Amino acid sequence: MSLPPLVEPADELTVDEVRRYSRHLIIPDVGMEGQKRLKNAKVLCVGAGGLGSPTLMYLAAAGVGTLGIIEFDEVDESNLQRQVIHSQADIGRSKAESAKDTVLGINPYTQVNLHEERLDSSNVMDIFAPYDLIVDGTDNFATRYLVNDACVLLNKPYVWGSIYRFDGQASVFWSEHGPCYRCLYPEPPPPGMVPSCAEGGVLGVLCASVGSIQVNEAIKLLAGIGEPLVGRLMIYDALEMTYRQVKVRKDPDCAICGPNATVTELIDYEAFCGVVSDEAQEAAAGSTITPKQLKEWMDDGEQIDVIDVREQNEYEIVSIPGARLIPKNEFLMGNALQDLSQDKKIVLHCKTGVRSAEVLAVLKNAGFADAVHVGGGVIGWVNQIEPEKPVY
Repeated sequence: MSLPPLVEPADELTVDEVRRYSRHLIIPDVGMEGQKRLKNAKVLCVGAGGLGSPTLMYLAAAGVGTLGIIEFDEVDESNLQRQVIHSQADIGRSKAESAKDTVLGINPYTQVNLHEERLDSSNVMDIFAPYDLIVDGTDNFATRYLVNDACVLLNKPYVWGSIYRFDGQASVFWSEHGPCYRCLYPEPPPPGMVPSCAEGGVLGVLCASVGSIQVNEAIKLLAGIGEPLVGRLMIYDALEMTYRQVKVRKDPDCAICGPNATVTELIDYEAFCGVVSDEAQEAAAGSTITPKQLKEWMDDGEQIDVIDVREQNEYEIVSIPGARLIPKNEFLMGNALQDLSQDKKIVLHCKTGVRSAEVLAVLKNAGFADAVHVGGGVIGWVNQIEPEKPVY
């Protein structure tokens, strides 16, 4: 459905701006009026990572007058494969500052506001309030639900995108005109069920594909042109090179945008989504060791069976000496239990400790009361024991 323009046009474009945006100005659907709306627009991008990179760069190039960036992380070398707004020289820098420099290098007429803080229920309403449109480039469920609920309460549209390996999704959520994110996903998946990009990987160029869709939708909303993805979910398969759409209807029983909403204010989204399940937290309590403790056990010749519960591709990048690979899913399916040693202490680890805690809960329930897991996982091992090894 067509929607009215989200913002009023600016008073004028300068001569330099007319030259810069001339290829937009000669498009009848955009024209002078549409470009003035873009100039007057205030767009907030949540994250300056994989999706935030193309989003910020192309919104700046398109002539959006004010861009806000929420980002508290620093640039890491592993980011550069997909986060093209940053460069080799930016490693160790604030992502927000790095992104700002790139944006201003693309378009010095864009005003950039930095919000170098972690977004949560205490600050989201104040940060979102001045902006016309929110673009969500996050990769965790807690922040997605937080962004959605804040936008519903503030009656703001937001453009959402998601990426994983070769698959991407995008939509526009605006409760005034259609469904919100909770209408599509009423509840978050169980903790540990859906791997993050850090665990499962993502094709770098997929960020550009989905990010460009997000920018396209933002421009349409701001200028009031075309048919926005309100009520539609775009699904992209990069391997098959296919796009398909799924209709998303407003849920009359939605917890936040339905007529009988039960969520009327912001909640604790970390608790709502959970980092690890209650069972995993209970299992890990008193059964978590440090990488240094594991190294001491190895040096002392302790009878231990070190098991890596990551995937084969991760194991090939870096591993703890002597660890054998049994992926997490093998434990969840019950296939791995018969291969476990009964006369050795089982020591589990993954990348950071989340997946190994979930597996630890399975082992505890199966009677392996002495099993432990390594807090910090292989990343902690590399940082503390073998810093010459690569991390990912």
